[in-house]
Amino acid sequence: MGKNDFYESEYMPKMHRIGKVTGFLGVVCSFLPAVMLAVVYGLLPDPAALLTAFIAAASAFGFLWIVEPISYFTVLGPIGTYMAFMSGNISNMRVPCASMAQIAAGVEPGTEKGSVISILGMATSIVINVSVLTIGVILGSSVLAKMPAGVIEALNYLLPALFGALLMQFGIRKVGFASGILIFSILIYVAIKAGIFAWLPGAANYLGTLASVFVAIGVTLATYKKQADH
Repeated sequence: MGKNDFYESEYMPKMHRIGKVTGFLGVVCSFLPAVMLAVVYGLLPDPAALLTAFIAAASAFGFLWIVEPISYFTVLGPIGTYMAFMSGNISNMRVPCASMAQIAAGVEPGTEKGSVISILGMATSIVINVSVLTIGVILGSSVLAKMPAGVIEALNYLLPALFGALLMQFGIRKVGFASGILIFSILIYVAIKAGIFAWLPGAANYLGTLASVFVAIGVTLATYKKQADH
């Protein structure tokens, strides 16, 4: 059995089974505290209050339920998506670690090798993340209290700086493509800011990312199709 056959016939089915089981267990564990409060202590939320809370959360974060899986799938791969959404910190930890692992290994995102390497990168980041987080929870407040105000303020720019570095890492390989998508992203955000898409509910929360991702995917597919035809 070749490597490609093993990946498709053995590796992927097993990983999908594990991903589905752990994902289901994660959902169960998420609701377990509420179930315990209801069963053991008889504390039941008011249905109207529960619906109001859900609508508020869905209005604020519902767009991420669609945008994030689509946006990150090409980097994370199918199995990495299970891991990322179970462990959290996707945009600021999992995606950068998966991307850097792929760059270090010299593999392309969206390929079988890229998928495996992204899993290794994320697995390492999860172990380190949990270890550092444990220390941070214990010592975090005392450490932050001793930091200069300028350093604490600079932490607000950590995520944009991180994605800027990722853009350079990938964009330098295909400067024309990256520049075109960057210009499109800037234009779409300017249009959103100007209120052109005000008729779309919550457009400022999701439209820029979603439009940029789909345009990038469309351009990539068109480019590869054109190359294949030639």
